[in-house]
Amino acid sequence: MSDKQKETILGVDVSVETYESLKSKLFSAEAEEKQSFIVAVNPEKIMKANDDPSLKELINTADYQIPDGVGVLIASKLQGGRVTDRITGIDLMIELVGEATSQGKSIFLYGAKPGVAETAKQELEKQHPGLQVAGVMDGYEQDNEKIVENINASGADLVFAALGSPKQEEWIRDNRERLNVSILQGVGGSFDVIAGNIKRAPAPFRKTGLEWLYRLIVEPWRWKRQLNLPKFLVKVWKNR
Repeated sequence: MSDKQKETILGVDVSVETYESLKSKLFSAEAEEKQSFIVAVNPEKIMKANDDPSLKELINTADYQIPDGVGVLIASKLQGGRVTDRITGIDLMIELVGEATSQGKSIFLYGAKPGVAETAKQELEKQHPGLQVAGVMDGYEQDNEKIVENINASGADLVFAALGSPKQEEWIRDNRERLNVSILQGVGGSFDVIAGNIKRAPAPFRKTGLEWLYRLIVEPWRWKRQLNLPKFLVKVWKNR
């Protein structure tokens, strides 16, 4: 991927894409049997990567680093960059599931607590009639060989891994060459949201990039974590 398609924020790559351009590139690569690894980045993850070279390397190893956080867009603007669209992990997953349904591609859901992936599968099948779910497996399976074998045997084209970050990205990095799939995305708690176990912020908060404010309102004990955003923006300003 050329540098023109990425921007660097505090040493971490961020893809300059929209939902449509990214979806198009991913499925074009899939048609050419090329593999794509997607990781979501937000201010908190970028700050951690600055203190952890191995995490920074892991993030930059991915083919696409989606700007999942309004703070990343603000940071890009501060340094005169080109990141203009926030792409959340769960919304990209839903977009890819819709496209997979249209193209007759199959997906595999790996991760979360026992039963969650199965419930998410049922919800996705309701939302996308005709969707091919090649298989599901919870995140408590300890035998990695079994996981890889099951995914390959399923014939899936896309794998969504919900193991939490950075565990899910580490798993993708360590196993991608052995997996016969084209698109791999780490999706955090998305299965729980799709299954209805976790409630997303209302649409007005999501559309305006204020999910952090909604979380602060419903979980006020998170205020210390929210301080990471101004620290992040100050650091970006100083390093621009």
